[in-house]
Amino acid sequence: MNIAPAQDLRGLDLRAEIDRLRRERNAVILAHYYQTPELQDLADFVGDSLELSRKAAETDADVIAFCGVRFMAEVAKILSPQKIVVLPDMDAGCSLEDSCPPEEFAAFRAAHPDHISLTYINCSAAVKAHSDIIVTSSSAEKIINALPKDRPILFAPDRHLGAWLARKTGREMLLWEGTCIVHEAFSETELLKLKALHPEAPVAAHPECPAHILDHADMVGSTSAILKFALESPAETIIVATEPHIIHQMEKAAPHKRFIGAPGADGRCSCNMCPYMALNTLEKLYLALRDLEPRIEVPEDLRLRALLPLNRMLAIASGAATDLTPAQTDPPVTGD
Repeated sequence: MNIAPAQDLRGLDLRAEIDRLRRERNAVILAHYYQTPELQDLADFVGDSLELSRKAAETDADVIAFCGVRFMAEVAKILSPQKIVVLPDMDAGCSLEDSCPPEEFAAFRAAHPDHISLTYINCSAAVKAHSDIIVTSSSAEKIINALPKDRPILFAPDRHLGAWLARKTGREMLLWEGTCIVHEAFSETELLKLKALHPEAPVAAHPECPAHILDHADMVGSTSAILKFALESPAETIIVATEPHIIHQMEKAAPHKRFIGAPGADGRCSCNMCPYMALNTLEKLYLALRDLEPRIEVPEDLRLRALLPLNRMLAIASGAATDLTPAQTDPPVTGD
């Protein structure tokens, strides 16, 4: 792969060049809420994992430039194999994906053959291929409530999200021990100090946070649900316990309100910025559209196996009927 050195980009109007390439490539730019404001503002669509998964499936573009992390771009390729999918930085991974190696997950599932395997979308294609149904933080509760009550559940890879869902639904679940490094960084002590300074401010938290943070939240939900709550709440000040770049969308939609990122152990929210999301930049997006690299590729046999549980998620989330108790008879999938 040939990438121009950084000095070759000096003097370029990167926003204008990205717009030109977007038109010439018939490309769509998708950005997660955790991306920097400049990438969010350039995107055709900004959203959470479920929203962007749907956009990836619906778009008629020839090229998808995914400003997010690798597993998200992989989902776009799984849903739209005929499209070129590029990720500005291939090192933009995810601590939850890293916590759940496919071979170990396959062994975990094989040890519990009577369980339905629900897997959070923050995982590799190979782990998805071992799963019955993929879930996002916005769709998981609805999907769990649709499952037969007599079937035990495996949930991976986020143990905090799984524990919160178990509390919400009353279902017992066997949890994988993965966590998100961003949401683990919030400090209960510093959050309580912040609440004392702003007693009128509700706390909106993502369910990837540990229970000792969620216990102090007035609202727990996905990034889209947090955004909706922030905009609809009558409160003038809101404390936000998730990756702080979502505050950009809040400030655009409700400039009269004050949004405060929940603090880390040092009393600041900067330590809670996702280091993987931060790898994507305007320069890298420009190069990805120019060179159509780095490109996401998923072997077809793996893609088809991963597509099945993703389609179940999209069908259930949209209210369509689907088989919720798939037979676990397929051979194991290896590799990433």
